[in-house]
Amino acid sequence: MNLNLQEGVALAKELNEALNADKPNCGVVICTPFIHLASVAQVIDQNVIGLGAENCADKEKGAFTGEVSAEMVKSTGAQYVILGHSERREYYKETPDILKEKVLLALKNGLKVIFCIGETLEEREANKQNEVVKAELEGSVFNLSEEEFRNIVIAYEPIWAIGTGKTATAEQAEEIHAYIRSIVAEKYGQAVADDTSILYGGSCKASNAPELFAKPDIDGGLIGGASLKCADFKGIIDAWK
Repeated sequence: MNLNLQEGVALAKELNEALNADKPNCGVVICTPFIHLASVAQVIDQNVIGLGAENCADKEKGAFTGEVSAEMVKSTGAQYVILGHSERREYYKETPDILKEKVLLALKNGLKVIFCIGETLEEREANKQNEVVKAELEGSVFNLSEEEFRNIVIAYEPIWAIGTGKTATAEQAEEIHAYIRSIVAEKYGQAVADDTSILYGGSCKASNAPELFAKPDIDGGLIGGASLKCADFKGIIDAWK
């Protein structure tokens, strides 16, 4: 929940210009607050920057005042939606079943899903991170067919490393990313697992991005605060060059 509409559009324009001038060596998607989506869609070149929402409703339509449906998100020109972010799970009590509904509605409306998983500090200290991420995948996305699952991007976010300045070491991140890929392979086969993008989210910035992104199972980043300034975000994007 950052930047008003005018600021958000200005940031999107600045990013669009920067990435058009110096083409990125990776896919770039920006996920904005709902009220920014339609305006931002007008000012970016979606061949260079994809557009997504940060959430959508678990109902198709109807008397759910204040909610925004997957169909509405899609109609703005967005291609992606983030679902299952740790903040949504914690503050808004989104359960695996609610998220399962959201995922199905997003896919039904032609959106690609960036699905977030990750453990708390207590779970990490109890060495339960593997069972936590496995349960989160089983609870909300492993019900999908192989064809549907191909529209899922997984974002691993160690909750203990979000906004705390703590970052998982590149080794810790790689270890769990490799584990996530192995359980996707168990469920859908190695080819699908190899094609699945697994992003790291947790205090990723320009200074540590090259080391993180060098790891074989880390396919990108889910960037929070560092994406609010064009130069900072571009520094992370340039880690792929």
